[in-house]
Amino acid sequence: MADDSTDGVSAASRRAGGIRASGRRRKPRTRRQRAVRVTAWTAAAAVVLGGSSLGFVYFKLNGNISGVDINAALGTDRPVDVPNGSMDILVLGSDSRSGDNAEYGADQGGQRSDTAMIVHVNEKHDAASVVSIPRDTIVQRPACEKDDDSGQQAPAQKAMFNSAYEVGGPACAVKTVESLSGVRMDHYVEVDFSGFKKLIDTLGGVEITTTKKIKDKDSRLDLPAGTHRLDGEQSLGLVRTRHGVGDGSDLGRIQLQQAFIKALMDQVNSIGLFSNPKRLYDLADTATASVTTDSELDSVNELAGMAQMLKGVKSDDIQMTTLPVEYDPADPNRVIPLEEKTEQVWAALKKDRNIPKSATKDSAGDQTDIGGVVK
Repeated sequence: MADDSTDGVSAASRRAGGIRASGRRRKPRTRRQRAVRVTAWTAAAAVVLGGSSLGFVYFKLNGNISGVDINAALGTDRPVDVPNGSMDILVLGSDSRSGDNAEYGADQGGQRSDTAMIVHVNEKHDAASVVSIPRDTIVQRPACEKDDDSGQQAPAQKAMFNSAYEVGGPACAVKTVESLSGVRMDHYVEVDFSGFKKLIDTLGGVEITTTKKIKDKDSRLDLPAGTHRLDGEQSLGLVRTRHGVGDGSDLGRIQLQQAFIKALMDQVNSIGLFSNPKRLYDLADTATASVTTDSELDSVNELAGMAQMLKGVKSDDIQMTTLPVEYDPADPNRVIPLEEKTEQVWAALKKDRNIPKSATKDSAGDQTDIGGVVK
């Protein structure tokens, strides 16, 4: 197991440069590099509000962010970090109906991970692999501290993947992913329905092309075939759609989500954020208020550093994969990981390689009729 003393370098010195990539994943930034990174963001804010407001902007954005100390919650009993310069991030979409999300259904007093993706950024930071984990996947959920601080939830041999978040929040979700994959998550990012909508609206919408009509009353989406610029509400409807197109499965919805993410990345890369300080500030304000991160990403400096690292990754540089699964013979509404094929996926991430096509061949995730519906 990895701990903070594996390479003789203190945790403080490894993390001083910003985004955590434990072990020897990243060389510490120099003081000059850190200053340049901070200046790039704060200068944009200064243009908007004037130099005297610079400190206010920084602390306002910092105060927007919610952080969760995953490391403290999980301790040292975690997979070993692979010191190859790559990075693994668990991204969750929460289906909470509390607060602004109440319009999407009654608050039942709990929430689950409606969407789950492992984002693996390669060593050179010029490409990424995204592995979507179907929420209905049957997994062995490890013991987790309950999210309401009422004690520990015993492990479960046959639990739905998205129940981990309901039981123990972000820490249990991360622990379940690490138990399933053997891959240590460097970071955690979570966004809920209302936060997702606000981000899309701040970006000015996302352009997509649909090859078929999509109409789903449950997700409030009604799109004819053709090219559309989706606002936040429509975008949320698209990524939540199950019954408007295809076989109505969660696996089909994942393919819609993956297509939308590529379109979203193209939108971000096309609008020239750094040439438009007002839009940059608006997006930073919305983004920092819309996400929950691990405690090593919960500052403007760290999020800016991650954005800087990922700016060279374009949609064509991303390999989208759905965890290889088959339908559960005992319940067609559940899926079971294909053990040998999932091992190929995890091995590829650990070795910082592309996921081989053989890993997804004959997986139920590749047999839906959604492919090509959204471009």
